[in-house]
Formats: sequence, structure tokens, C-alpha cells
Amino acid sequence: MNEDEVPPPRFLTDGGGSVPLPSGVAIREMTFCVGDLPDVRDFAALHARRAGMVEGDIGDFLVAVNEVATNAVTHGADKARLRIWCQSGDLMIDVHDDGHWVPDKTPGLEAPHDYSTSGMGLWVARRLAKELHLRTGPNGTNVIMRFRL
Repeated sequence: MNEDEVPPPRFLTDGGGSVPLPSGVAIREMTFCVGDLPDVRDFAALHARRAGMVEGDIGDFLVAVNEVATNAVTHGADKARLRIWCQSGDLMIDVHDDGHWVPDKTPGLEAPHDYSTSGMGLWVARRLAKELHLRTGPNGTNVIMRFRL
């Protein structure tokens, strides 16, 4: 796990372009694999609390982060990266993996079937985040989520 502060880039590169960041933003980052998912949740909870997220919102926040992080290392690539920062009074999460796919429609917009046993992660994360954007391209896949503080 890498909890070192990353020098703040002007743009966060991703699979489909870049996400503009305000200058001077402190970004925390860790790389992870499937066995590190408990550490991902601990890392995200620590930084959510430090950023001032209300304790009662942290459980839902962690469900969304866990769903997206799990997707990254089970469907995208063996390793993934999570970045977390504050922007405009919200907490931002970016999960990147090196996988690339071409969805036939925007995933996670429709509720899964009543007896589904998979395919619920992005749908759940979309309901828990203030915003969720998915970008995929030749440089990998990013899921960028915004949460209220």
C-alpha cells in the first residue's frame, strides 16, 4: 500500500481523457490487488474521516468504494489504483485499472434483476455516490465518484 502524498498533477489521466483538478490538491493514493480489499476500505475510511465526512455516511461510502475496487481487480486487471482527494467541498475517489472493455450500454443505470447474483456493483455505487463517471479506453478504465462531506 502506498499512502505517500503524490505531487498534485494538473490533470488526472484516465482511460478516456483527463479529469481537471484544481492546483494544489493533495492526492492520497494506494495500489492494490484482490487480497488488499480490506486495506482499501481502511484507507478510504481513514481519509473520509480526515476530510470530515459525517460518521453516519461512511458505511454507504465504503460500500460504494468496495464495489468499484472489487470490480477493478476482478474484472479489470490484477492490480488497480485508488486515488482520493477533496474538491469543491466533496470527497473524490478515482479507481483505475488497466483493463479495457466496450460496454453495450452505460453500466449501472438499470437495477439488476430480482434474483441477480452479480452485476450489482456499479448500480449500487451509483445510488450511493453524489456522482459516478465511468471512462474506459486504451489506457484502462477509471471510475470516478463524488461524495458529499
